Amino acid sequence: MLGRHFYHEIIKKNVKAFGTIFNNIEIIKTDPDTGAEIHRQKVPLAYGPKSKFLARLDQDPSTERKVSITMPRLSFEMTDITYDPARKTSPIQKYLKEESGTSTKVQYMPVPYNLGFELGILSKTQDDALQILEQIIPYFQPAFTVTINLIPEMDEKKDLPIILNNISYEDDYQDDMMRRRSITYTLNLTLKTYFYGPVTNAEIIRKAVVFESIGDLDQHRRTVKYTVEPDVS
Repeated sequence: MLGRHFYHEIIKKNVKAFGTIFNNIEIIKTDPDTGAEIHRQKVPLAYGPKSKFLARLDQDPSTERKVSITMPRLSFEMTDITYDPARKTSPIQKYLKEESGTSTKVQYMPVPYNLGFELGILSKTQDDALQILEQIIPYFQPAFTVTINLIPEMDEKKDLPIILNNISYEDDYQDDMMRRRSITYTLNLTLKTYFYGPVTNAEIIRKAVVFESIGDLDQHRRTVKYTVEPDVS
């Protein structure tokens, strides 16, 4: 029953869309006396748990390394996949798309799922971390909507909300002096997406026949036949 192969790359598309939202964040260094811009830096973004980047930082605690190489930076990863019964629709409804004059593409309604994401802001200074955080928070009230072309062959584009659930904060300034300070803000978000089944082909109905009957079943019964065919001329 489940042997038919299909693969729409739904998770990959959602992960790419999520990461794209945060790939153009910058921090600016200014002169404390004049307020003039001294340096502008794009914050690097990578997929992976923030603990991996903190572990790499501990392995090389040298204070001579440039901040732009390791911090500040953003990391994100998908943490869970859960079914969302609140968005369930009838499983027997279908999408239809005319493929040609003789056939149409058919696909059943998708299944709603929530993808959990964790976005980490890692920085050596509080000012850098707050610059990044304040460029993210105003867009989530508490949701930010992205449009993803989930099934290109069906022209199925969905507006998917990304909800900011909560924000947590860590600062390891109490550790020993041999370690570099790392400030971490962790944002937990939920992307409400859909998973789709296979796309099949079905022939177009070119003729409809309807029988209407009145009267009793055994006597005085009258039946009328209607036949409808589309004009293709």
